[in-house]
Amino acid sequence: MDDIVKQALTKWPNVPDCWGWLGLDMRGNWWLRDAQAQAQGTFAQSKGALLEHEKLKAFIGRNYEVNAQGHWFFQNGPQRVYVELENTPMVWRVHADGHVVAHTNQPAQQVQQCLVDEVGHVYLLCDGVLGIVHTQDMVHVADALESQRWTAQEVLMRSLPERFGFVRSPQALSTAAP
Repeated sequence: MDDIVKQALTKWPNVPDCWGWLGLDMRGNWWLRDAQAQAQGTFAQSKGALLEHEKLKAFIGRNYEVNAQGHWFFQNGPQRVYVELENTPMVWRVHADGHVVAHTNQPAQQVQQCLVDEVGHVYLLCDGVLGIVHTQDMVHVADALESQRWTAQEVLMRSLPERFGFVRSPQALSTAAP
């Protein structure tokens, strides 16, 4: 977490959380979801506006974390902005040499599992965090499987959140609470 964010948390400790305003798609893109986008439905139904500002994307990536309930968020100064996930909390990029990097530009230290779901999406569990592999990197995944660096296991997509401890829509849970 950036030092400026830590300082803001200390200075303003009681800023309310933000729900539904930020989304992460299966290709590692961040989406800003204003009130109009949210009124049109869930993140799957209405993504909002693609975030293209490189420095803002880098700031989000450096301050992207998870709480104990499996809700992924961006700590925006003193405000916690919960993220709507199209699939998983991380999107992994696989390089030709097998090096794996998150959509947040953080390198993975270790690939622990390789999973394939019923529709062919490939997931990696790296450093304890599950992420979908970017579609452009399937040739590198195939190389890793053929060289037996990784072994793919079958998994059901619907089982991933419970099995790996993440929540795809923290907003849905926040509005469902009594």
